[in-house]
Parts: sequence; C-alpha cells; structure tokens
Amino acid sequence: MHESRLNRAWLLLLVITGVTFWMGESGSSASSLAVALVVLGLAFVKGMLVALEFLELREAPALWRWLIAGWLVLVLGLIVLAYALGLPKA
Repeated sequence: MHESRLNRAWLLLLVITGVTFWMGESGSSASSLAVALVVLGLAFVKGMLVALEFLELREAPALWRWLIAGWLVLVLGLIVLAYALGLPKA
C-alpha cells in the first residue's frame, strides 16, 4: 500500500511539473501575476506532497505538518510579495 501511494505521489509531481513548465513556456495571455500565483500554488502542492509522502510527515505529529505548511506559505508569500513589488506601476 505504501509503495503505491508513493508511486501516485511521484506521478502527480511529474504532472504538476509538466503543467508548470507548459504555463511558463506557453506565453499565456493571462495576467502574469495570475500565472505566477497559479505556479506558486502548484509549488505549494508539490512541497506538501514531498513532505507528507517522501519525508513521511503524514505519520508525524500534527505540529510538524503545520510547521512545514507554515514555512511553505511564508516562503511562497515572500516570493509573491517580492514579485508584486517588482511589477511596474500602471
């Protein structure tokens, strides 16, 4: 059972990586901030998948899962802030 869950997580990581690559290379007509937010949201999902499945935090105390999720939110939030501050003013 454990091995099949890891395989599913690995395949999902591959799919998400492909989607984010496609989004970056497609030259989407959507707002660049919206695309960046979607990519960072997918990065959060990937980070949580790695932490829960490959670092086996799914079995760890809830405090550790919340700390990892909080750290990811903090880092990704700082990236969004830096990106937003660097956008030209309209």
